Amino acid sequence: MTSETKFSVTVEEESDRVRLDKFLALKLPELSRTRVKALILEGQVACDGATINDPSSRVKSGQQIEVEIPEERPADPEPQDIPLTVVYEDEHLIVIDKPVGMVVHPAPGTPDGTLVNALLFHCADSLSGIGGVKRPGIVHRIDKDTSGLVVVAKNDIAHRGLAEQFADHSLTRAYRAIVWGVPSPREGEIEGNIGRSPHNRKKMAIVTRGGKHALTHYEVLKVLGTRASLVECRLETGRTHQIRVHMSSIGNGLIGDPVYGRVQSRYLKGADEELKSHIRSLTGQALHAFLIGFSHPVNKEYMEFVSENTKEFNELSQKLQSI
Repeated sequence: MTSETKFSVTVEEESDRVRLDKFLALKLPELSRTRVKALILEGQVACDGATINDPSSRVKSGQQIEVEIPEERPADPEPQDIPLTVVYEDEHLIVIDKPVGMVVHPAPGTPDGTLVNALLFHCADSLSGIGGVKRPGIVHRIDKDTSGLVVVAKNDIAHRGLAEQFADHSLTRAYRAIVWGVPSPREGEIEGNIGRSPHNRKKMAIVTRGGKHALTHYEVLKVLGTRASLVECRLETGRTHQIRVHMSSIGNGLIGDPVYGRVQSRYLKGADEELKSHIRSLTGQALHAFLIGFSHPVNKEYMEFVSENTKEFNELSQKLQSI
Protein backbone atom coordinates (compact mmCIF):
# COMPACT_ATOMS: atom_id res chain seq x y z
CA MET A 1 0.00 0.00 0.00
CA THR A 2 1.97 2.95 -1.26
CA SER A 3 -0.90 5.47 -1.44
CA GLU A 4 -4.18 6.10 0.38
CA THR A 5 -6.31 2.95 0.34
CA LYS A 6 -10.01 2.57 1.14
CA PHE A 7 -11.92 -0.53 2.24
CA SER A 8 -15.63 -1.03 2.70
CA VAL A 9 -16.92 -4.02 4.69
CA THR A 10 -20.48 -5.06 5.51
CA VAL A 11 -21.12 -6.67 8.89
CA GLU A 12 -22.69 -10.13 8.51
CA GLU A 13 -25.07 -11.70 10.99
CA GLU A 14 -22.41 -13.94 12.53
CA SER A 15 -20.26 -10.90 13.35
CA ASP A 16 -23.03 -9.07 15.23
CA ARG A 17 -21.76 -7.56 18.51
CA VAL A 18 -18.09 -8.30 17.76
CA ARG A 19 -15.57 -5.64 18.80
CA LEU A 20 -14.80 -3.22 15.97
CA ASP A 21 -11.02 -3.72 16.08
CA LYS A 22 -11.37 -7.51 16.14
CA PHE A 23 -13.90 -7.49 13.29
CA LEU A 24 -11.67 -5.38 11.04
CA ALA A 25 -8.55 -7.39 11.86
CA LEU A 26 -10.39 -10.54 10.77
CA LYS A 27 -11.75 -8.95 7.59
CA LEU A 28 -8.50 -7.20 6.64
CA PRO A 29 -5.78 -9.80 7.40
CA GLU A 30 -3.08 -7.63 5.82
CA LEU A 31 -3.45 -5.32 8.84
CA SER A 32 -2.50 -6.28 12.39
CA ARG A 33 -5.00 -5.63 15.19
CA THR A 34 -2.59 -3.04 16.59
CA ARG A 35 -2.59 -1.24 13.25
CA VAL A 36 -6.41 -1.43 13.06
CA LYS A 37 -6.70 0.05 16.56
CA ALA A 38 -4.38 2.91 15.60
CA LEU A 39 -6.46 3.68 12.49
CA ILE A 40 -9.64 3.79 14.59
CA LEU A 41 -8.05 6.15 17.12
CA GLU A 42 -6.79 8.34 14.25
CA GLY A 43 -10.35 8.78 12.96
CA GLN A 44 -9.84 6.69 9.81
CA VAL A 45 -12.82 4.36 10.42
CA ALA A 46 -16.49 5.19 9.84
CA CYS A 47 -19.69 3.25 10.44
CA ASP A 48 -22.61 4.12 8.13
CA GLY A 49 -20.85 7.41 7.41
CA ALA A 50 -20.16 8.38 11.05
CA THR A 51 -16.58 8.34 12.34
CA ILE A 52 -15.91 5.89 15.18
CA ASN A 53 -12.99 6.48 17.57
CA ASP A 54 -13.57 3.61 20.00
CA PRO A 55 -11.85 0.31 19.10
CA SER A 56 -13.98 -1.56 21.65
CA SER A 57 -17.33 -0.49 20.20
CA ARG A 58 -19.51 -3.34 18.94
CA VAL A 59 -20.51 -3.70 15.32
CA LYS A 60 -24.08 -4.56 14.32
CA SER A 61 -25.35 -6.76 11.55
CA GLY A 62 -25.94 -4.83 8.33
CA GLN A 63 -23.65 -1.91 9.17
CA GLN A 64 -21.27 -0.63 6.52
CA ILE A 65 -17.76 -0.11 7.90
CA GLU A 66 -15.38 2.05 5.90
CA VAL A 67 -11.64 2.19 6.52
CA GLU A 68 -9.22 4.72 5.06
CA ILE A 69 -5.52 3.88 5.22
CA PRO A 70 -3.40 7.01 4.71
CA GLU A 71 -0.36 7.04 2.50
CA GLU A 72 2.59 5.55 4.32
CA ARG A 73 4.96 7.96 6.03
CA PRO A 74 8.67 7.69 5.38
CA ALA A 75 10.58 6.00 8.18
CA ASP A 76 12.62 8.26 10.45
CA PRO A 77 15.93 6.39 9.97
CA GLU A 78 17.66 7.24 6.71
CA PRO A 79 18.30 4.49 4.11
CA GLN A 80 22.03 3.74 3.86
CA ASP A 81 23.87 1.70 1.26
CA ILE A 82 25.48 -0.78 3.66
CA PRO A 83 26.43 -4.24 2.34
CA LEU A 84 24.24 -7.07 3.64
CA THR A 85 24.56 -10.85 3.51
CA VAL A 86 21.08 -11.91 2.41
CA VAL A 87 20.34 -15.58 3.14
CA TYR A 88 16.73 -15.51 1.89
CA GLU A 89 14.27 -12.91 0.64
CA ASP A 90 10.75 -12.80 -0.75
CA GLU A 91 7.97 -10.21 -0.87
CA HIS A 92 7.05 -10.79 2.78
CA LEU A 93 10.30 -11.22 4.70
CA ILE A 94 14.08 -11.24 4.56
CA VAL A 95 16.69 -13.28 6.48
CA ILE A 96 20.04 -11.57 7.08
CA ASP A 97 23.34 -12.96 8.35
CA LYS A 98 24.39 -10.05 10.58
CA PRO A 99 28.09 -9.37 11.10
CA VAL A 100 29.75 -8.63 14.43
CA GLY A 101 29.68 -4.91 15.21
CA MET A 102 26.36 -4.04 13.54
CA VAL A 103 23.56 -2.71 15.74
CA VAL A 104 20.10 -3.93 14.72
CA HIS A 105 18.03 -0.80 15.42
CA PRO A 106 18.92 2.91 15.72
CA ALA A 107 19.17 4.11 19.31
CA PRO A 108 20.71 7.00 21.22
CA GLY A 109 24.43 6.87 20.50
CA THR A 110 23.89 4.77 17.34
CA PRO A 111 21.63 6.84 15.08
CA ASP A 112 22.79 5.23 11.84
CA GLY A 113 24.90 2.45 10.36
CA THR A 114 22.39 -0.07 11.71
CA LEU A 115 20.67 -3.07 10.16
CA VAL A 116 17.48 -1.00 9.87
CA ASN A 117 19.29 1.71 7.88
CA ALA A 118 20.73 -0.95 5.58
CA LEU A 119 17.35 -2.67 5.10
CA LEU A 120 15.60 0.60 4.25
CA PHE A 121 18.05 0.99 1.37
CA HIS A 122 18.16 -2.66 0.31
CA CYS A 123 14.40 -3.31 0.40
CA ALA A 124 13.35 0.15 -0.83
CA ASP A 125 9.99 -0.19 -2.63
CA SER A 126 9.44 -3.79 -1.53
CA LEU A 127 8.53 -2.54 1.97
CA SER A 128 4.75 -2.21 2.19
CA GLY A 129 4.80 -0.73 5.65
CA ILE A 130 4.68 -1.83 9.28
CA GLY A 131 2.04 0.04 11.23
CA GLY A 132 1.62 2.53 8.41
CA VAL A 133 5.30 3.43 8.25
CA LYS A 134 7.60 2.20 5.48
CA ARG A 135 10.08 0.40 7.68
CA PRO A 136 11.31 -3.14 8.25
CA GLY A 137 9.50 -5.08 10.98
CA ILE A 138 12.06 -6.06 13.60
CA VAL A 139 10.58 -8.96 15.59
CA HIS A 140 13.78 -9.97 17.40
CA ARG A 141 17.25 -8.61 17.91
CA ILE A 142 20.73 -9.92 18.55
CA ASP A 143 23.41 -7.92 20.31
CA LYS A 144 25.79 -5.66 18.42
CA ASP A 145 28.73 -8.00 18.99
CA THR A 146 26.77 -11.20 18.32
CA SER A 147 26.84 -12.43 14.74
CA GLY A 148 24.29 -14.51 12.88
CA LEU A 149 20.78 -14.86 11.57
CA VAL A 150 17.97 -12.33 11.91
CA VAL A 151 14.55 -12.57 10.24
CA VAL A 152 12.77 -9.30 9.41
CA ALA A 153 9.22 -8.68 8.20
CA LYS A 154 8.44 -6.47 5.20
CA ASN A 155 4.72 -5.99 5.81
CA ASP A 156 2.08 -6.13 8.54
CA ILE A 157 0.88 -9.66 7.87
CA ALA A 158 4.42 -11.07 8.04
CA HIS A 159 5.20 -8.99 11.11
CA ARG A 160 2.15 -10.30 12.92
CA GLY A 161 2.81 -13.92 11.93
CA LEU A 162 6.46 -13.87 13.01
CA ALA A 163 5.70 -11.98 16.24
CA GLU A 164 3.10 -14.62 17.17
CA GLN A 165 5.69 -17.39 16.70
CA PHE A 166 8.15 -15.57 18.94
CA ALA A 167 5.41 -15.09 21.54
CA ASP A 168 4.36 -18.74 21.62
CA HIS A 169 7.98 -20.02 21.36
CA SER A 170 7.28 -22.02 18.19
CA LEU A 171 10.15 -20.32 16.37
CA THR A 172 13.48 -22.22 16.56
CA ARG A 173 16.68 -20.37 17.42
CA ALA A 174 20.03 -21.97 18.14
CA TYR A 175 23.36 -20.36 18.99
CA ARG A 176 26.95 -21.50 19.28
CA ALA A 177 29.04 -20.05 22.08
CA ILE A 178 32.59 -20.49 23.31
CA VAL A 179 32.61 -20.42 27.10
CA TRP A 180 35.21 -20.62 29.84
CA GLY A 181 35.58 -24.08 31.35
CA VAL A 182 33.29 -27.07 30.84
CA PRO A 183 29.67 -26.78 32.02
CA SER A 184 28.55 -29.49 34.44
CA PRO A 185 26.46 -31.34 33.57
CA ARG A 186 27.46 -31.17 29.91
CA GLU A 187 23.84 -31.00 28.80
CA GLY A 188 20.99 -29.34 30.63
CA GLU A 189 18.82 -26.29 31.00
CA ILE A 190 19.14 -23.02 32.85
CA GLU A 191 16.00 -21.37 34.14
CA GLY A 192 15.68 -18.11 35.99
CA ASN A 193 13.85 -14.82 35.62
CA ILE A 194 15.97 -12.16 33.94
CA GLY A 195 15.68 -8.50 34.83
CA ARG A 196 17.82 -5.47 35.57
CA SER A 197 20.59 -6.19 38.05
CA PRO A 198 19.79 -4.61 41.42
CA HIS A 199 23.50 -3.79 41.75
CA ASN A 200 24.17 -2.41 38.26
CA ARG A 201 21.31 -0.99 36.19
CA LYS A 202 23.36 -1.35 32.99
CA LYS A 203 23.47 -5.13 33.40
CA MET A 204 20.87 -7.87 33.27
CA ALA A 205 20.82 -10.62 35.87
CA ILE A 206 18.86 -13.58 37.21
CA VAL A 207 16.57 -11.95 39.75
CA THR A 208 14.44 -13.32 42.57
CA ARG A 209 11.84 -10.58 42.25
CA GLY A 210 10.26 -9.38 39.04
CA GLY A 211 12.02 -9.90 35.74
CA LYS A 212 10.74 -12.17 32.97
CA HIS A 213 10.78 -15.94 32.76
CA ALA A 214 13.78 -17.24 30.80
CA LEU A 215 14.78 -20.77 29.80
CA THR A 216 17.92 -21.82 27.93
CA HIS A 217 18.80 -25.37 26.83
CA TYR A 218 22.53 -25.99 26.42
CA GLU A 219 24.79 -28.82 25.28
CA VAL A 220 28.57 -29.06 25.19
CA LEU A 221 29.52 -29.87 21.60
CA LYS A 222 33.27 -30.01 22.13
CA VAL A 223 35.80 -29.42 24.88
CA LEU A 224 38.46 -27.00 23.61
CA GLY A 225 41.81 -27.87 25.14
CA THR A 226 41.89 -27.45 28.90
CA ARG A 227 40.28 -24.05 29.25
CA ALA A 228 37.07 -23.76 27.27
CA SER A 229 34.13 -25.44 25.52
CA LEU A 230 32.07 -25.04 22.39
CA VAL A 231 28.43 -24.99 23.50
CA GLU A 232 25.13 -25.01 21.64
CA CYS A 233 22.30 -23.01 23.23
CA ARG A 234 18.65 -23.16 22.22
CA LEU A 235 16.24 -20.55 23.49
CA GLU A 236 12.74 -21.15 24.81
CA THR A 237 12.45 -17.43 25.52
CA GLY A 238 14.11 -14.32 24.15
CA ARG A 239 15.24 -12.09 26.98
CA THR A 240 17.88 -9.38 26.76
CA HIS A 241 21.38 -10.95 27.03
CA GLN A 242 19.74 -14.27 27.94
CA ILE A 243 22.54 -16.66 26.91
CA ARG A 244 25.24 -14.39 28.29
CA VAL A 245 23.48 -14.08 31.66
CA HIS A 246 22.50 -17.74 31.94
CA MET A 247 25.91 -19.19 31.04
CA SER A 248 27.62 -16.75 33.38
CA SER A 249 25.25 -17.80 36.17
CA ILE A 250 26.61 -21.37 36.10
CA GLY A 251 30.23 -20.19 36.05
CA ASN A 252 30.82 -20.55 32.32
CA GLY A 253 30.76 -17.03 30.95
CA LEU A 254 31.26 -16.38 27.24
CA ILE A 255 34.83 -15.67 26.19
CA GLY A 256 35.21 -12.08 25.04
CA ASP A 257 32.08 -10.88 26.84
CA PRO A 258 33.08 -7.55 28.44
CA VAL A 259 30.05 -7.49 30.74
CA TYR A 260 29.30 -11.05 31.88
CA GLY A 261 32.33 -13.09 30.80
CA ARG A 262 35.08 -11.66 32.96
CA VAL A 263 38.21 -13.77 32.60
CA GLN A 264 38.81 -16.01 35.60
CA SER A 265 42.53 -16.21 36.31
CA ARG A 266 42.55 -19.99 36.66
CA TYR A 267 41.55 -20.39 32.99
CA LEU A 268 44.53 -18.38 31.76
CA LYS A 269 47.08 -19.70 34.24
CA GLY A 270 50.09 -20.86 32.28
CA ALA A 271 48.69 -19.70 28.93
CA ASP A 272 51.15 -18.21 26.48
CA GLU A 273 51.14 -14.51 25.68
CA GLU A 274 49.81 -15.13 22.16
CA LEU A 275 46.56 -16.60 23.50
CA LYS A 276 46.19 -13.86 26.10
CA SER A 277 46.75 -11.22 23.44
CA HIS A 278 44.23 -12.85 21.11
CA ILE A 279 41.55 -12.90 23.80
CA ARG A 280 42.22 -9.27 24.68
CA SER A 281 41.80 -8.33 21.00
CA LEU A 282 38.32 -9.87 20.66
CA THR A 283 35.71 -7.30 19.67
CA GLY A 284 32.91 -8.98 21.60
CA GLN A 285 31.51 -12.17 23.05
CA ALA A 286 32.04 -15.45 21.18
CA LEU A 287 28.39 -15.96 20.30
CA HIS A 288 26.91 -16.80 16.91
CA ALA A 289 23.22 -17.22 15.98
CA PHE A 290 23.75 -20.13 13.61
CA LEU A 291 20.21 -21.45 13.12
CA ILE A 292 16.72 -20.00 12.76
CA GLY A 293 13.56 -21.88 11.80
CA PHE A 294 9.95 -20.70 11.47
CA SER A 295 6.72 -21.22 9.58
CA HIS A 296 6.38 -18.73 6.73
CA PRO A 297 3.73 -16.27 7.97
CA VAL A 298 1.86 -16.34 4.64
CA ASN A 299 2.21 -19.77 3.00
CA LYS A 300 2.81 -21.59 6.35
CA GLU A 301 5.74 -23.59 4.94
CA TYR A 302 8.39 -24.43 7.54
CA MET A 303 11.71 -22.79 6.70
CA GLU A 304 15.08 -23.29 8.37
CA PHE A 305 18.36 -21.48 7.74
CA VAL A 306 21.90 -22.15 8.95
CA SER A 307 24.90 -19.81 9.10
CA GLU A 308 28.42 -21.16 9.39
CA ASN A 309 30.61 -19.88 12.21
CA THR A 310 32.52 -16.68 11.46
CA LYS A 311 36.24 -16.67 10.74
CA GLU A 312 36.96 -15.02 14.10
CA PHE A 313 34.86 -17.63 15.93
CA ASN A 314 36.74 -20.50 14.27
CA GLU A 315 40.14 -18.92 14.90
CA LEU A 316 39.41 -18.61 18.61
CA SER A 317 38.18 -22.19 18.74
CA GLN A 318 41.37 -23.48 17.07
CA LYS A 319 43.69 -21.51 19.37
CA LEU A 320 41.92 -22.79 22.49
CA GLN A 321 41.88 -26.36 21.22
CA SER A 322 45.65 -26.40 20.75
CA ILE A 323 46.48 -25.73 24.42
